[in-house]
Amino acid sequence: MNKSLPYEEKLNLIAGHYREILKLIGENPEREGLVRTPERAAKALLAVTSGYESDPVEIAHKAIFRHEGSKIVTVKDIEFYSLCEHHILPFFGHISIGYIPKGKIIGLSKLPRIVECFARRLQVQENLTAQICDFLSRELPNEGVIVNCEAGHLCMKMRGVEKQDSTTVTYECTGKFAQDPQLREEFFRMIN
Repeated sequence: MNKSLPYEEKLNLIAGHYREILKLIGENPEREGLVRTPERAAKALLAVTSGYESDPVEIAHKAIFRHEGSKIVTVKDIEFYSLCEHHILPFFGHISIGYIPKGKIIGLSKLPRIVECFARRLQVQENLTAQICDFLSRELPNEGVIVNCEAGHLCMKMRGVEKQDSTTVTYECTGKFAQDPQLREEFFRMIN
């Protein structure tokens, strides 16, 4: 997203493109039900791609605290919504995060905010999972991070193969989670 443009200018430019798209698919953007659709669609697109405007480092560093102890800290079932970068169609589901603190912990509300920062961009699930894991591994003092993502993809449900009950599962891990299968198993027991 072009951060240099003011919000209203971006909104108007995107709405203009939506008007043209409506014409290209055979609709009349002046029809009663569609008159405000370009503006509403532009607002929706800016909202679901707001992650480009967020700084995950700033989010994380607002709430890192000293802490001794805790083998694994887990926040499970963080809901998210994203857009597939291949089809610009939604995919959504839940992300669970575990980490082993190394003298410090992060405020629990920051983990869902970090998920939102990465999810609210054009994405593929595999990259989303890896980006969250890599980011937390770098920015949070830890001995290992694990991220599990389960999602349904409208690009598989609405078009293409049209498989309604399919779910995609991805996970990434670093540190002790990557080295020790028992720790991974413990994390997966905690989230299931």
